[in-house]
Amino acid sequence: MFKHAQLESVKAWINDPAHNAQALHVRIQRAIRQLILDGALPVGKALPASRPLAQSLGVSRDTVESAYSQLHAEGFIERRVGSGSFVSQRARCLPLRKRQRPAHSEAPVQLSRRGEALLQSGGVHNFQSPRPFAPGVAETRHFPLAIWEKLERQVYKEYGTRALEPSEPQGMAPLRRAIADYLNLERGAQASAERILILTSSQQALGLCAQVLMDPGEQVLVEDPLYQGTRKAATAAGLECLPVPVDDRGMQVDAMARLAPDAGALFLTPSHQYPTGATLSLDRRLQAIEWAHQQRAWIIEDDYDSEFHYEGRPTACVQGLDPHGRTLYIGTFTKSLFAGLRIGYLVLPPQLVAPMTAARTLQDGHTASVAQLTLARFIEGGHFGAHVRSMRTLYGRRRDALAGLVREHLGAFLAPQVPAGGLQMACHFHRDLPEDAVVKAAKAAGIDLMGLGSLYATPRNDVGLLMGFAAQTPGEMAVAVKALAKVLDGR
Repeated sequence: MFKHAQLESVKAWINDPAHNAQALHVRIQRAIRQLILDGALPVGKALPASRPLAQSLGVSRDTVESAYSQLHAEGFIERRVGSGSFVSQRARCLPLRKRQRPAHSEAPVQLSRRGEALLQSGGVHNFQSPRPFAPGVAETRHFPLAIWEKLERQVYKEYGTRALEPSEPQGMAPLRRAIADYLNLERGAQASAERILILTSSQQALGLCAQVLMDPGEQVLVEDPLYQGTRKAATAAGLECLPVPVDDRGMQVDAMARLAPDAGALFLTPSHQYPTGATLSLDRRLQAIEWAHQQRAWIIEDDYDSEFHYEGRPTACVQGLDPHGRTLYIGTFTKSLFAGLRIGYLVLPPQLVAPMTAARTLQDGHTASVAQLTLARFIEGGHFGAHVRSMRTLYGRRRDALAGLVREHLGAFLAPQVPAGGLQMACHFHRDLPEDAVVKAAKAAGIDLMGLGSLYATPRNDVGLLMGFAAQTPGEMAVAVKALAKVLDGR
């Protein structure tokens, strides 16, 4: 028979609310298995007969028999006719959990060089419930959800269960056609459905470009300061990033040949450079295109928030200006619609469609068909354009509201650099403040900021803060700015 403590342990397990979703016989089976794993029931130990154990637990005999049968099938116990049930000899080989050394005394996990680099490049980010001023976060409260729901119902009505099947490897054709038409009209791109690859995010696109186009150890040119996602993608692929300075006209492309005569690629955010917000001038775009042509290198153009330009029309994308087919264009609907959609895309030169599609298929298969087909209708019906125009007006007002709040309440510490587009604003210190300490103190106060200095290739502690303005109303930003003022006053 079980000892009193063992019987009570089984009772506690089966009565634990955390296990209520499990059938009763499963709870009993797992409770006994846990006693064996913990060493509380040693090898050869006789288990109670099913009838008395059922009486002790207040359950039917069949329930205990079902638990014992599963334990026997898994090899934890042996059942001998006429003798009863015993802890199996196989349990002798099981690691006893209670005898394991404490985690802190174990040898550290040995990661690969790539794994260590990924770990050092940043921790796990919680994308849920963004707090005030988190950069790059879009407003979702104004999203036309009723229209989206209607279009999704139309997809189910037309496609039926086919909408539940895996997507085509490149992505669903209706969405690829809709994206191509939109980019050609609005961004001056050279796109066709056959050259578009649907992905889950711009980050996945960056990773694919880094891994498929270049080998570990190769050099790539990047902006300085730099979007962290680009750095992580390059690091994961084992590439050497060579920073090129950015000024108010974007990356100083005339320095590229001198800095890296053998570089295989150039990463660019030309519409709104991240994080400065600068737009790459036309002459520099043409210089970059010619450099890639002469170098036989690739331009990887991340156009992540090009829809949100607040002063005049945005400049045409680099991909549309490139007559040599050396530019890969990355776009996403995370910023323009909502982050939970998880749809991005690549516009590829024709010769890269097959290898990129194969690499993506090996990486994670495909993007959900239902979401793609719904998004295609959303674009084709003019709803995407209408939503972008509405958000462009809203974000422009919020940008101006944040600039005013910073000047009014934080003017003693920060000077806003009002961007022509994008979803975040760079604010520079004009006092000697410790950037890392300010970011940490703001986080403790419920405010998410990014230090501008952390985005530079050379560490800088006196640059300032990057503040997102798209996801909060002026009233919400006012509350957060006043809280931030208290944090800065405490420095």
